[in-house]
Amino acid sequence: MGTSFPDTFEAIRIDLDDCHRCRLSDGRKNIVFGEGDPHARLVFVGEAPGFEEDQTGHPFVGAAGQLLTRIIQAIQLTRQQVYICNILKCRPPGNRNPMPDEIATCLPFLKRQIAIIKPDFICALGTFAAQTLLETNKPITKLRGRFHSYQGIKVLPTYHPAFLLRHEEKKREVWEDMQKLMQEMHG
Repeated sequence: MGTSFPDTFEAIRIDLDDCHRCRLSDGRKNIVFGEGDPHARLVFVGEAPGFEEDQTGHPFVGAAGQLLTRIIQAIQLTRQQVYICNILKCRPPGNRNPMPDEIATCLPFLKRQIAIIKPDFICALGTFAAQTLLETNKPITKLRGRFHSYQGIKVLPTYHPAFLLRHEEKKREVWEDMQKLMQEMHG
């Protein structure tokens, strides 16, 4: 950074390069940068790439990603109209939870992405995304269902699509969250 030039996705990609800043680089196939509209009003932030994402280099393309696509369509948007990314850019082995040092290493890149996009809204998908962006240890059950703030951006935490695949009974709560998001976006 250190220059007066505006930051760009390309500059972040160059800084990331073939990142070896943490142990996750040892087992990854691809860095999963994020994708979508670089001027989106809404950004979805998950926790980390999974197997399918690591294979393809694209965020949310496995079963959880297919569910996220349906959620986005349910709020009358497309994946091309939003931006989708994760706290971590590399897959943790066996899809284990992100470690605090991994989050600390990757978070500056996410913060730069958000600063470039300047969204009005962020939907934090799951515990790690919500806790990281909101700098809290509160569980997702206490955070979801209402708006919070990240650097003046309205943040709505909700359950991660992968969690919904295992706990279908929580889909109603996510739909309620999405209705709140739609009302706020169009209100």
